[in-house]
Amino acid sequence: MDLEVKNKGWIEVIAGPMFAGKSEELLRRIRRLDYAKQKYVVFKPAIDTRYSKGELVSHIKNKSKAIPIKKANEIYKHISYNTDVVVVDEAQFLDIELVEICEKLANEGRRVIIAGLDMDFRGEPFEVMGQLLSKAEDVTKLTAICMKCGAPATRSQRIINGKPARYDDPIVVVGAEEAYEPRCRHCHEVKK
Repeated sequence: MDLEVKNKGWIEVIAGPMFAGKSEELLRRIRRLDYAKQKYVVFKPAIDTRYSKGELVSHIKNKSKAIPIKKANEIYKHISYNTDVVVVDEAQFLDIELVEICEKLANEGRRVIIAGLDMDFRGEPFEVMGQLLSKAEDVTKLTAICMKCGAPATRSQRIINGKPARYDDPIVVVGAEEAYEPRCRHCHEVKK
Protein backbone atom coordinates (compact mmCIF):
# COMPACT_ATOMS: atom_id res chain seq x y z
CA MET A 1 0.00 0.00 0.00
CA ASP A 2 1.29 3.47 -0.81
CA LEU A 3 0.53 6.12 1.79
CA GLU A 4 -1.24 9.33 0.96
CA VAL A 5 -0.48 11.87 3.65
CA LYS A 6 -0.92 15.62 3.99
CA ASN A 7 2.35 16.11 5.85
CA LYS A 8 5.57 14.91 4.30
CA GLY A 9 7.74 12.58 6.27
CA TRP A 10 7.01 9.04 7.36
CA ILE A 11 8.53 5.57 7.71
CA GLU A 12 7.53 2.53 5.66
CA VAL A 13 8.83 -0.94 6.51
CA ILE A 14 8.78 -4.00 4.25
CA ALA A 15 9.43 -7.11 6.36
CA GLY A 16 9.32 -10.88 6.10
CA PRO A 17 11.51 -13.96 5.72
CA MET A 18 14.09 -14.81 3.08
CA PHE A 19 12.63 -15.23 -0.43
CA ALA A 20 9.40 -13.31 0.32
CA GLY A 21 10.12 -10.58 -2.26
CA LYS A 22 11.18 -7.75 0.07
CA SER A 23 13.88 -6.43 -2.26
CA GLU A 24 11.55 -6.79 -5.25
CA GLU A 25 8.93 -4.70 -3.44
CA LEU A 26 11.60 -2.14 -2.58
CA LEU A 27 12.66 -2.01 -6.24
CA ARG A 28 9.01 -1.52 -7.27
CA ARG A 29 8.77 1.47 -4.95
CA ILE A 30 12.06 2.85 -6.32
CA ARG A 31 10.67 2.65 -9.87
CA ARG A 32 7.67 4.68 -8.68
CA LEU A 33 10.05 7.29 -7.25
CA ASP A 34 11.69 7.51 -10.69
CA TYR A 35 8.29 8.04 -12.35
CA ALA A 36 7.48 10.76 -9.81
CA LYS A 37 10.90 12.39 -10.40
CA GLN A 38 11.64 12.35 -6.68
CA LYS A 39 15.20 12.63 -5.39
CA TYR A 40 16.19 9.55 -3.45
CA VAL A 41 19.24 7.72 -2.17
CA VAL A 42 19.45 3.92 -1.75
CA PHE A 43 21.61 2.27 0.91
CA LYS A 44 22.59 -1.28 1.72
CA PRO A 45 24.83 -2.77 4.42
CA ALA A 46 28.42 -3.22 3.20
CA ILE A 47 28.34 -6.75 4.66
CA ASP A 48 25.82 -7.78 1.96
CA THR A 49 27.98 -8.60 -1.06
CA ARG A 50 25.93 -11.58 -2.29
CA TYR A 51 25.18 -10.26 -5.76
CA SER A 52 26.92 -6.86 -5.94
CA LYS A 53 28.86 -4.43 -3.75
CA GLY A 54 27.29 -1.25 -5.14
CA GLU A 55 23.78 -2.34 -6.04
CA LEU A 56 20.60 -3.48 -4.36
CA VAL A 57 19.91 -6.77 -6.17
CA SER A 58 16.90 -9.04 -5.74
CA HIS A 59 17.13 -12.83 -5.90
CA ILE A 60 15.72 -12.65 -9.45
CA LYS A 61 18.51 -10.18 -10.35
CA ASN A 62 16.54 -6.94 -10.69
CA LYS A 63 18.69 -4.10 -9.38
CA SER A 64 19.23 -0.47 -8.48
CA LYS A 65 22.38 1.45 -7.54
CA ALA A 66 22.97 1.48 -3.79
CA ILE A 67 25.56 2.96 -1.48
CA PRO A 68 27.14 0.33 0.79
CA ILE A 69 27.45 1.50 4.41
CA LYS A 70 28.97 -0.09 7.52
CA LYS A 71 27.18 2.07 10.10
CA ALA A 72 23.75 3.69 9.95
CA ASN A 73 25.13 7.20 10.61
CA GLU A 74 26.95 7.07 7.24
CA ILE A 75 23.54 7.84 5.70
CA TYR A 76 23.99 11.52 6.60
CA LYS A 77 27.12 11.80 4.42
CA HIS A 78 25.16 10.89 1.30
CA ILE A 79 21.93 12.87 1.55
CA SER A 80 21.41 16.54 0.81
CA TYR A 81 18.80 19.13 1.74
CA ASN A 82 16.71 18.20 -1.33
CA THR A 83 16.70 14.41 -0.82
CA ASP A 84 13.01 13.45 -0.75
CA VAL A 85 13.34 9.75 0.05
CA VAL A 86 15.87 7.56 1.87
CA VAL A 87 15.77 3.84 1.02
CA VAL A 88 17.54 1.10 3.03
CA ASP A 89 17.63 -2.60 2.13
CA GLU A 90 18.65 -5.44 4.50
CA ALA A 91 18.23 -3.13 7.51
CA GLN A 92 18.61 -6.03 9.96
CA PHE A 93 22.36 -5.92 9.29
CA LEU A 94 22.72 -2.30 10.45
CA ASP A 95 23.18 -0.98 13.98
CA ILE A 96 20.35 0.15 16.26
CA GLU A 97 21.18 3.82 15.56
CA LEU A 98 19.23 3.31 12.31
CA VAL A 99 15.99 3.66 14.30
CA GLU A 100 16.87 7.14 15.59
CA ILE A 101 18.14 8.18 12.15
CA CYS A 102 14.91 7.06 10.45
CA GLU A 103 12.86 8.96 13.03
CA LYS A 104 14.94 12.11 12.47
CA LEU A 105 14.70 11.85 8.67
CA ALA A 106 10.91 11.36 8.82
CA ASN A 107 10.56 14.28 11.25
CA GLU A 108 12.51 16.43 8.77
CA GLY A 109 9.84 15.67 6.16
CA ARG A 110 11.49 12.82 4.29
CA ARG A 111 9.92 9.53 3.27
CA VAL A 112 11.97 6.62 4.63
CA ILE A 113 11.55 3.16 3.10
CA ILE A 114 13.16 0.24 4.92
CA ALA A 115 13.27 -3.45 3.97
CA GLY A 116 14.65 -6.33 5.98
CA LEU A 117 14.22 -9.61 7.76
CA ASP A 118 11.98 -9.22 10.78
CA MET A 119 13.29 -12.42 12.42
CA ASP A 120 16.64 -14.16 12.60
CA PHE A 121 17.16 -17.87 11.77
CA ARG A 122 16.03 -18.79 15.30
CA GLY A 123 12.66 -17.13 14.77
CA GLU A 124 13.48 -14.24 17.11
CA PRO A 125 13.12 -10.55 16.16
CA PHE A 126 16.06 -8.55 14.89
CA GLU A 127 16.13 -5.64 17.35
CA VAL A 128 16.51 -2.89 14.76
CA MET A 129 13.64 -4.25 12.66
CA GLY A 130 11.37 -4.77 15.68
CA GLN A 131 11.77 -1.15 16.68
CA LEU A 132 11.31 0.13 13.13
CA LEU A 133 8.16 -1.97 12.71
CA SER A 134 6.69 -0.39 15.84
CA LYS A 135 7.51 3.17 14.73
CA ALA A 136 6.50 2.89 11.05
CA GLU A 137 3.40 4.54 9.63
CA ASP A 138 3.11 1.77 7.04
CA VAL A 139 4.13 -1.89 7.36
CA THR A 140 4.09 -4.44 4.56
CA LYS A 141 4.56 -7.96 5.95
CA LEU A 142 5.38 -10.39 3.16
CA THR A 143 5.41 -14.18 3.27
CA ALA A 144 7.24 -16.74 1.17
CA ILE A 145 6.24 -20.35 0.47
CA CYS A 146 7.38 -23.02 2.91
CA MET A 147 9.87 -25.34 1.21
CA LYS A 148 8.58 -28.32 3.22
CA CYS A 149 4.78 -28.09 3.11
CA GLY A 150 3.81 -25.20 0.80
CA ALA A 151 2.12 -23.11 3.53
CA PRO A 152 2.79 -19.39 3.91
CA ALA A 153 6.35 -19.07 5.25
CA THR A 154 7.16 -16.44 7.86
CA ARG A 155 10.57 -17.72 8.97
CA SER A 156 14.03 -18.16 7.45
CA GLN A 157 15.48 -21.64 7.99
CA ARG A 158 19.26 -21.70 8.03
CA ILE A 159 20.65 -24.94 6.63
CA ILE A 160 24.21 -26.14 7.33
CA ASN A 161 25.34 -29.33 5.57
CA GLY A 162 21.71 -30.26 4.92
CA LYS A 163 20.65 -29.84 8.57
CA PRO A 164 19.00 -27.01 10.55
CA ALA A 165 21.39 -24.58 12.23
CA ARG A 166 21.95 -24.79 15.97
CA TYR A 167 20.49 -22.16 18.29
CA ASP A 168 23.95 -21.04 19.41
CA ASP A 169 25.28 -20.54 15.85
CA PRO A 170 26.16 -16.94 14.89
CA ILE A 171 23.11 -14.76 14.24
CA VAL A 172 24.48 -13.06 11.11
CA VAL A 173 25.53 -15.30 8.25
CA VAL A 174 25.01 -13.65 4.87
CA GLY A 175 23.75 -16.10 2.29
CA ALA A 176 21.01 -17.03 -0.15
CA GLU A 177 19.67 -20.36 -1.48
CA GLU A 178 22.82 -22.21 -0.41
CA ALA A 179 22.24 -21.40 3.28
CA TYR A 180 18.56 -20.53 3.79
CA GLU A 181 15.07 -21.60 2.84
CA PRO A 182 11.66 -20.22 3.77
CA ARG A 183 9.63 -22.20 6.31
CA CYS A 184 6.25 -21.90 7.98
CA ARG A 185 5.88 -21.80 11.76
CA HIS A 186 5.34 -25.58 11.95
CA CYS A 187 8.22 -26.67 9.67
CA HIS A 188 10.80 -24.23 11.07
CA GLU A 189 13.48 -26.02 13.13
CA VAL A 190 16.30 -24.84 15.37
CA LYS A 191 18.55 -27.34 17.15
CA LYS A 192 18.87 -26.33 20.81
